[in-house]
Amino acid sequence: MQSRLTSLILEKLYTEEENIKFQWNNPDNTKTKHFYIDNLLPNEICMEIFNKFPKNIKNFKDRNSHRERKKTLTNLKDINCIVYDISYAIQSHSVVKKIEKLLNLKNLESDPTLYGSGLSVMFKNDFLNPHIDNSHDRKRKRYRRLNLLYYVTPNWKSQNGGNFELWDSKLKHKKEITSKFNRLIVMETNKTSWHSVNKVKVDNLRCCVSSYFFSNQSPDNKNYFHVTSFSGRPDQFFLKLLSPIDNYLRNAFSKIFMFGRGK
Repeated sequence: MQSRLTSLILEKLYTEEENIKFQWNNPDNTKTKHFYIDNLLPNEICMEIFNKFPKNIKNFKDRNSHRERKKTLTNLKDINCIVYDISYAIQSHSVVKKIEKLLNLKNLESDPTLYGSGLSVMFKNDFLNPHIDNSHDRKRKRYRRLNLLYYVTPNWKSQNGGNFELWDSKLKHKKEITSKFNRLIVMETNKTSWHSVNKVKVDNLRCCVSSYFFSNQSPDNKNYFHVTSFSGRPDQFFLKLLSPIDNYLRNAFSKIFMFGRGK
């Protein structure tokens, strides 16, 4: 099934070439380059992914703080179904190289360990505040370059909340993209690629398959490192005030103790 999914993704990327290039080179309300395409797979296949999505949240890591509220799963070794297949089809070498060519990037690589990615679920009132992603992979050898998000919850509407948001560098203006069923969003990651998920408003499970692509070269050809760094929304004054301190302390802790480096 994984090879079939890879072929279907490639076919869609070929079909959407001009649309992808236009979106990537013409971001609006944000300088962060990105694109999204709908109907990545036949709807019946996307529905099967949703139906097979793990519903036992005891196996998920609970992320619950002032920064975010969601549940994630990165260890997919026990998931012997189409959810595993789609996670690695998106990371297949041919898909990586096709996206690399479309976006005029170089030497992109996938991450079979799914560091920081994998599966995520959100429930009512869950959210993800504006943030920039961790700059590196687990071993801090490669820079994180692309964030890929594939949404699989049927009939998801913008009024449900739980939608993806891209911000300008000053976190004053945003572009909201609905987390629509069978939609793939791809965005660049760098030191200013602020993004978030607004609060889920409905009693419905929001399911997402996420992936990252990496490169040995940094986005701006300069060496740097930072942990995932958060801020508040425009109306969250105190959170915006305290977040730089929180980010500084977590970044310092990570550098001192090499947290997240792996073996």
